[in-house]
Amino acid sequence: MNIGIDFGTSYSAAAAVLDGRVELIRFAHATQFRTAVFFPERVPSPDDFELTPAMAAQVDTIMLTARAQRSERSDAQLRKDAIRVVRRQWMEEQVRSARPAMDDFRQAVIGEEAVQAYLEEGTGHLIESPKSMFGYRMDPPVRQMVVHIATHILEHIRLAATRQLGTTVRGAVIGRPVEFRSSMGAQGGIQALELLREAAGLAGFDEVSFVEEPVAAAMHYHRALNHRRRVLIVDIGGGTTDLAYAELGAGMAPRVHRSWGLPIGGTDIDLGVNLQNFMPLFGKAEAAVPAHNYVDAASVQILPRQRDFRRKNYRMVREPFGARLRALQQLGATTQLNRLAEATKIRLGREAHCDVDFDFIEPGLALSVHRSDFLDAAGRFIDQFDHLLAQARTDIGRLPDCVFLTGGSSQAPDLQERVRRHFPGCSVVVGDPSLGVVSGLATVASGLEEPTPAHLSPRTVAQ
Repeated sequence: MNIGIDFGTSYSAAAAVLDGRVELIRFAHATQFRTAVFFPERVPSPDDFELTPAMAAQVDTIMLTARAQRSERSDAQLRKDAIRVVRRQWMEEQVRSARPAMDDFRQAVIGEEAVQAYLEEGTGHLIESPKSMFGYRMDPPVRQMVVHIATHILEHIRLAATRQLGTTVRGAVIGRPVEFRSSMGAQGGIQALELLREAAGLAGFDEVSFVEEPVAAAMHYHRALNHRRRVLIVDIGGGTTDLAYAELGAGMAPRVHRSWGLPIGGTDIDLGVNLQNFMPLFGKAEAAVPAHNYVDAASVQILPRQRDFRRKNYRMVREPFGARLRALQQLGATTQLNRLAEATKIRLGREAHCDVDFDFIEPGLALSVHRSDFLDAAGRFIDQFDHLLAQARTDIGRLPDCVFLTGGSSQAPDLQERVRRHFPGCSVVVGDPSLGVVSGLATVASGLEEPTPAHLSPRTVAQ
């Protein structure tokens, strides 16, 4: 049995085609889950220490060594010091064994529950948006960790699909962006696919193939068209923004002419809201704190930056900013701040302003964010989105019959207005923001439809 998998930056989903109908895989009661993994960590307590016979023998050995060195301490003091040494060694061993086993799937919590568990337990390791890491240069230990995380997520999907469909799932068509976020150019995309293929194999998939996400969305829309139409697909995801131009519908084979990619998406708007609207509360542009510290704090998906931020000393930063930064260094605080940025982005997509409370930082700390503030924070993304649309319009050379919008950020009125501005007079169809891509992937996985390329090479628009 083959399924389609949308391994997203922010959310992931899966689907299969049964009797000609797309069936979405359910994860508990939802048709998608947040792409996050939490590895719990048991914190050892010194109160659990008990002197075993083996430890008692070790204490005697330490005391004998001290006597041989002619120590002037009494036997009682020698014994007390020896027990302290043994106890310290025991605690160090407990800490080592308490570290999460990244290859033990049974220990992992996935989805929204992962974020909640991390915030509630105050220990452990939360990995968000692992897809954003696939295209970056990494040392072998980090690469192994990233593969393990992807394996957990893909196995979670495969087992859920197997239970729901009542048959063993061994094949998958996985969506990929036109261009992965990368520090290595095209090589980053090659590495990302290698990581995904390796993780899929470890997760129990025997057959894996990849389809560009906007092409998958085209396959989904193709099945709804009774007449042949030239369609521009606009997929605004969490980590990337992709376009595809295709001829679809009328029972004929779908024909994909070209695709374009931009390695930024909705999470970059979250970052902008966080940095521009929230971080001034923590002294950005006012306190004597280097600007990159605030970027580190806001980059919740980049573990080295989070680690660097938590290691900084803000005791000499003038108040109230010093106390707020120290509060933000507490485990889980940057994750809460990022969730507030995401919620603010969603609300300001349809409201003139919203109030944001930061009680977890400081009682009574709040901020009112207006739509104009949001547009300023999203300015970098909007500018590049404009450039991407303009490039597509130039390359196509004519107006399409319609534009089909999908992806988590496609509901934003401001982004829809940008599309209408570049393609005046075209009908704009707003599809399901979350499930358009995965439905198309399931269609390809079933063999019902396959995209036919028009032998035009994809065009990538760099940042």
